[in-house]
Amino acid sequence: MKAGYWGVLWREFSKNRLALAGLVIVISLILLALCAPLIANNKPYIYITEGKVYLPLFYDIITNGKEYAELKGTDLSKEKFTGFKLFPPVAYSYSEYDLDSIVVPPSRKHLMGTDEQGRDLLARMIYGSRVSIFIGFIAVIIYVAIGIIIGSIAGYYGGWIDMVISRIIEVIMCFPTFFLILTILALWGPSLASVMLVIGITSWPGIARIVRGEFLKLREMDFVVASQAVGAADRWIIFRHILPNALAPVLVSATFGIASTILIESSLSFLGFGVQPPTPSWGDILSQSRDFMDFAWWLTFIPGFAIFITITAYNLVGDALQDAMNPKSLSGK
Repeated sequence: MKAGYWGVLWREFSKNRLALAGLVIVISLILLALCAPLIANNKPYIYITEGKVYLPLFYDIITNGKEYAELKGTDLSKEKFTGFKLFPPVAYSYSEYDLDSIVVPPSRKHLMGTDEQGRDLLARMIYGSRVSIFIGFIAVIIYVAIGIIIGSIAGYYGGWIDMVISRIIEVIMCFPTFFLILTILALWGPSLASVMLVIGITSWPGIARIVRGEFLKLREMDFVVASQAVGAADRWIIFRHILPNALAPVLVSATFGIASTILIESSLSFLGFGVQPPTPSWGDILSQSRDFMDFAWWLTFIPGFAIFITITAYNLVGDALQDAMNPKSLSGK
């Protein structure tokens, strides 16, 4: 049985061992971000005392921070053995202070050490992955959606509409994107929503140009001409016939875009324009380590290495997708 398009695409993609490793890293980071509260938390999964069974961590997640009335004021830390407690692998919250362990190197107690306020670095890195992944995906979804809509209109209708949209795209692309983002954030104020929106509304021109080019090519194909001849509505032709055939290069660009967005967010957080404390992000952790670089290497190396590995993984996946979608590869030549 002959493999379909996605089967052939996966076959070509899986030939690249580095890309497979990158895909494993990407999937692992996504799972880590989704499961962060279950992996790093100072509340136990289960607490048994006086014949009663409590589930503090799960209850805390479901009720958004509310505690059992019966456990109010109860010390659930590891040091107090008043009952059976089963803690997550990292038994610390990202905002928990340990004043007896300030700027401590990696050890059995704190596997990645602590920062200048005694907070566990591993817990902060785990929660920081949520910010990086969340901003990366949401911002890319925003600017891909904008780029697809604008590029589709320009490529399908052509003429003066295409000319006006193309000039707008060229004007926006003339501005240095990062400094444009800094300017807008300085006016709006830094926050998680602001960073996502600003990156989203300033990064669509590249996607729009790709989609426009694909539409200019595909609108002359026989299946599009036939649809127009039978009187199909423009929106039906655009979204049902042309767009599905134009999404392959958009998928590749979006993969690179996630890596680029993570780097932008880390840079913004490093400069103080990104996600604000106490919410941890890799860029903010790296920024706070500047005063301790000469003797606390882990505060610089660990977040820097995480950013490097994440961006490299996405770029490897993007490169492999680009190669796999090459017509020569898909044709088996």
